[in-house]
Amino acid sequence: MLWDSIRKSGYTRSYTSMLRVIKKYVKPEIEKRKPRKPKPYERVAYPGQKIQIDVKYVPSYCVSSGEKFYQYTAIDECTRFCFREMYDEHSTYSSKDFLMKLIKAFPFPIREIQTDNGTEWTTALLVKDKASKTMFEKALEDMDIIYHRIRVATPRHNGKVERQHRTDEKRFYRKMRTYSLEDGRAQLAKYNKKSNNIPKVCLHFRTPKEVLNDYLAVM
Repeated sequence: MLWDSIRKSGYTRSYTSMLRVIKKYVKPEIEKRKPRKPKPYERVAYPGQKIQIDVKYVPSYCVSSGEKFYQYTAIDECTRFCFREMYDEHSTYSSKDFLMKLIKAFPFPIREIQTDNGTEWTTALLVKDKASKTMFEKALEDMDIIYHRIRVATPRHNGKVERQHRTDEKRFYRKMRTYSLEDGRAQLAKYNKKSNNIPKVCLHFRTPKEVLNDYLAVM
């Protein structure tokens, strides 16, 4: 047999190793995949056109009671105007409650909301029934707000709210201590007002409140 003659010629490696060598030289090389070209990001034109929402874990060193708290954050892509609220659980119920508060807090109508694929927002990746909706998704449908989920494992698509969370960590949580959910919410409400009056480089050193007021003046 061919294998026996190969062994007699002095080839000492295994039969599997020989097949890998033959495959390397006989089988044509597979063409390298072309890198995926991301689509150019469509910039928003007015406040409320798209709102990014995400959840941040409140650092444990801020909570003296040992409880777990979560910060829900919404940021308008156009003006960078922010709204935050604190909860003791991140669930679809908390998400719906945050949505109701968000609509009252933003002084403009909301056209579209964007989130990741967490179960506090949607169960689209867990169930096959497309008609199955969470409380959060049903609330969006009832209010005729477009719902957009980012691609799986691509948090950069929600980059504005992710970046805001890092900023909140430096400006707020490193100096903050809370004893209860009510106390944390009260402190966060003050920070909400303060943060919307801090100039941002992306806004050419203007504040979100100033940019928002310019739009509201002509809306």
